[in-house]
Amino acid sequence: MYGFNMTLDTPFAAAVEKVTEALKTEGFGVLSDIDVQATLKAKLGIDTPAYRILGACNPQFAHRALTAEPDIGLLLPCNVIVRTEPDGRTTIGFMDPAAVLTLVDKPEVHELGKEVRARLQRVRDSLR
Repeated sequence: MYGFNMTLDTPFAAAVEKVTEALKTEGFGVLSDIDVQATLKAKLGIDTPAYRILGACNPQFAHRALTAEPDIGLLLPCNVIVRTEPDGRTTIGFMDPAAVLTLVDKPEVHELGKEVRARLQRVRDSLR
């Protein structure tokens, strides 16, 4: 599995705010915020449900990862998605960094992936 998620009975905009704040408590900032819904509308004229991709980064973990493997930036940041379900609820999904970082053949990177996953799981759990 490459990710884990949860669904909330929370409006989309409030869910984006809630997950952003929860990420901060675990030391993550949001480096990028891709509004997939707006992009598809602007580029293709397609109406889709609300969908955002938040590029979350914890600077301490990022520094450790870059020190261990300079090209690891190809696998960063940790993506978090927020999307509207057909029933009006909101799903928040988290990339599993431990799964992604198995692509790197370095034990210290695998350990780092487990640490980051544990923090993201705490973020998810705090949203309940």
